[in-house]
Amino acid sequence: MAVDSLIELRGVNKYYGQSHVLQDIDLTVSRGEVVVVIGPSGSGKSTLCRTVNRLETIESGRILIDGRPLPEEGRGLARLRAEVGMVFQSFNLFAHRTVLANVSLAQIKVRGRKKEDADRRSLRLLDRVGLASQADKLPAQLSGGQQQRVAIARALAMDPKVMLFDEPTSALDPEMINEVLEVMRQLAREGMTMVVVTHEMGFARSAANRVVFMADGRIVEDRTPDDFFTAPESERARDFLSKILKH
Repeated sequence: MAVDSLIELRGVNKYYGQSHVLQDIDLTVSRGEVVVVIGPSGSGKSTLCRTVNRLETIESGRILIDGRPLPEEGRGLARLRAEVGMVFQSFNLFAHRTVLANVSLAQIKVRGRKKEDADRRSLRLLDRVGLASQADKLPAQLSGGQQQRVAIARALAMDPKVMLFDEPTSALDPEMINEVLEVMRQLAREGMTMVVVTHEMGFARSAANRVVFMADGRIVEDRTPDDFFTAPESERARDFLSKILKH
């Protein structure tokens, strides 16, 4: 295990019935690295992302977080999920709780913080994502972009070692995408370890240390954004880029 590797997948395989959705995946993400995972629909990107905090189980292989294997279930798994923040396509906020309560809840329940401390921290994080003024509103009173920024603040509130983003902007209207990507760019600049599944090639180019290109359940390329976007090595990647960069 490399000294500074925070996530390590070794020979990971995953099936849905007969479908082999992750095939012998080897991937290492170092501390402070931003790895963007791209590829055609159905290539296994989201599944890969979701195995890292065990939202998806695997058939074979090993996944290590900070040198420790993923716990099967129970307390250890809850603790692991606190260390691995996750932001989904749909915002998964509690509809009947205020924005502030959404960000504070897991801090109180999982981290055991006092409500006052949790709320203070939540307000700081809401300020960081530009939403301190919305703390008393319910999620339905916010735009999609604002809700997604609340979801990011909620994940950050747990002091995660790594943040996973599973297509965080794909449910958003075009004019809201950038406000979410800007928060993510800021996190990247601050040194947060991030694995980001996205269709936003501009973000991949500007914020990633590495681009991982997947097709048919395999990692086809794993390179710097410059190398990948200017001179993709595989036919699959060239084909993919020619289709999306024309638009």
